[in-house]
Amino acid sequence: MSALIKKIIETDGFNALIKGRYGYYLYNKNDIYVGRAIDKYGEFSEGEAKLFKQICKPGFIVVEIGANIGTHTVLLSQLVGPYGRVLAFEPQRVVFQNLCANIALNSLQNVECYQKAVGAQSGHVLIPDIKYDQEGNFGGVEVNKFEQGQAVDLVTLDQFYEYPKLDFLKVDVEGMEKEVIDGASALIKKHQPIIYIENDRKDKSQALIETIRSFDYKLYWHGPPLFNPDNFASDSENIYGDIISLNMFCLHSSLKADMTGFNEVTDSSAFPLDPK
Repeated sequence: MSALIKKIIETDGFNALIKGRYGYYLYNKNDIYVGRAIDKYGEFSEGEAKLFKQICKPGFIVVEIGANIGTHTVLLSQLVGPYGRVLAFEPQRVVFQNLCANIALNSLQNVECYQKAVGAQSGHVLIPDIKYDQEGNFGGVEVNKFEQGQAVDLVTLDQFYEYPKLDFLKVDVEGMEKEVIDGASALIKKHQPIIYIENDRKDKSQALIETIRSFDYKLYWHGPPLFNPDNFASDSENIYGDIISLNMFCLHSSLKADMTGFNEVTDSSAFPLDPK
């Protein structure tokens, strides 16, 4: 571990606590993406964080679907300030507990955390016992794929959301992205929020693109690499190779922005990860 990262607690179990780029992070040492990045670099997906810094303004209300342990939630809270709000959803019980811990450790008063899945209709999803004490990609769990496990509430944003505005919607839900959008159609039509959404599954990409376009949005690809050479720990070792996070940055057509450097999604059937 870099000398720039202060490990505050090293437990006998799977959790550890450090002081990282944006604050304190309680994380699972066995998580091969989020946890390992926090442990080694003191940050996770800084390429996304840099974009959020340009998007989020004081007073914004942000909804984060798939907050994981809150590495971005902590930053979003700081960006929207005391008059803003962040609603963070994470359905996995143990991951949700880490999310709540990180909000508490950083003394954040403008964040609401919900252990709920978000989709196209209300109901529940079943999440089995996951072995968090063994190595795994806990942010990659597809929570709508299981036929047995603990029932977790499934809600739609249209039914659940009660705030008078919505400025920024961030969605990272491992293949359920279209369902989230379908269940938020009234909110999107009414508030026209900026949307940042994962789109890394080719078989679901076209339907997701066309759904968001139907709200009169323009879409742009955003594929930041997981490794940031200018990471908080000043660690030059790249343990992620060429892996990127493939997302879309979506703006309602009424918003005017300089999108220099972004590639607009012009063909819904094209997929950036296809071999050229």
